[in-house]
Amino acid sequence: MPVPIPRQRAIPAVESGQAPAVSQDKPSQEEAPRKEATVDHNAVTQLTLLVIEDDPGGSTVVPELLDWTGKPIRVRTARNLTEAERLLTDDVHCILLDLALPAPGRLNDDDELAVLRHVLQLAPRHAVLALTASGDAERGAEAVRVGAQDYLYRDELDGRLLSRAIRYAVERKRSDTAERRLAEGRMRAQENRRLERGLLPTPLLEGSSLRFAARYRPGRSRALLGGDFYDVVRTPDGTVHAMIGDVCGHGPDEAALGVELRIAWRALTLAGLCGDELLGTLQEVLEHERSDDEIFATLCTVDIAPDGRRAGLCLAGHPSPLVARPGRPARLLPYDNNGPALGLLPGARWPRMQVELGAEWSLMLYTDGLIEGRVGEGGERLGQDGMVSMIRRQLSEGLRGEALLRAAVNEVRALNGGELADDVAVLLLDRET
Repeated sequence: MPVPIPRQRAIPAVESGQAPAVSQDKPSQEEAPRKEATVDHNAVTQLTLLVIEDDPGGSTVVPELLDWTGKPIRVRTARNLTEAERLLTDDVHCILLDLALPAPGRLNDDDELAVLRHVLQLAPRHAVLALTASGDAERGAEAVRVGAQDYLYRDELDGRLLSRAIRYAVERKRSDTAERRLAEGRMRAQENRRLERGLLPTPLLEGSSLRFAARYRPGRSRALLGGDFYDVVRTPDGTVHAMIGDVCGHGPDEAALGVELRIAWRALTLAGLCGDELLGTLQEVLEHERSDDEIFATLCTVDIAPDGRRAGLCLAGHPSPLVARPGRPARLLPYDNNGPALGLLPGARWPRMQVELGAEWSLMLYTDGLIEGRVGEGGERLGQDGMVSMIRRQLSEGLRGEALLRAAVNEVRALNGGELADDVAVLLLDRET
């Protein structure tokens, strides 16, 4: 059915269904559309309206339509949905849809808004104005509820009203789209945070007198989990097992592999594996799960005897832990029997070293992100010696537990002149008599 739009100052339709509205006279200052302060007029160079109605003669005319700046709004007309789909290009900003137009394949359907639903599926990114019979506010309101930006009455429409409706519909659609994307982004961020926090370990130390603290800082921007991983569990015989590791690389695949290795380590440890047997099995897990044969992981495992005075240490290409005792300067544990990183040498072996801890001690395990940050503007790295000196000073200042780890990571970042490029994981076990 033809759209009964007033024909004063009409612009005849041109070939291919396009009817550009060209202003012959500049509107007076009183009639010119107002510019809303919140509208970004530069975001759209010229608005384009697609009118969908079923005038069999194809001679639809529309009044002069003006955008925010007084420029003419381009108009295209389509007699059916098939033609509308052809004319619905990316430069169309708004659709004026006659709700009386039948939807394809649904001639006997009782759904009065079937054609609107079809257009909304066809053009989900476009603003839609519903054109309905005069006084049919209920149908118009339902059209807005379904997804149209606004509705208009056929018999009460003029150029100024339609121009304003188009402008507001385009801005409302743009605002709705921005809000939806923002909400989706927030939801994804929340889901990622919940997922990544859920993947961080919960230490199993019930029944142990040891105190535990950990600090984790991924190198990836806005990430909560990187390729570093750690865990601590106490087995039924009273032994406390601690582990820290680092998958080479910084992306989500490396983070996922680190989680898999941590979970595998916990399962194998609780099953009774230790030392070389445990690391050999973890290497098999890494070889099967890694996405590239070049990917490897370093690892440090410590098993602390039930009496807390000695421990077994295995190193797979990983920096040696730091131990601090009362009255003695902090130092690194022996590094003599370090084995290769996991995934480098098939059939490799990892000797277990026996370490005497004493009655009272603090044991710090860390990844190389803590020692590879730069010192100042030059190329010098902090290194293990620099880290040991830093921890000694912080211990002398009375820092312990969480406060010690927080100060260590913050100072390393400050020395680096900003955020560290690599992931950082540090865990601390304390035994006091």
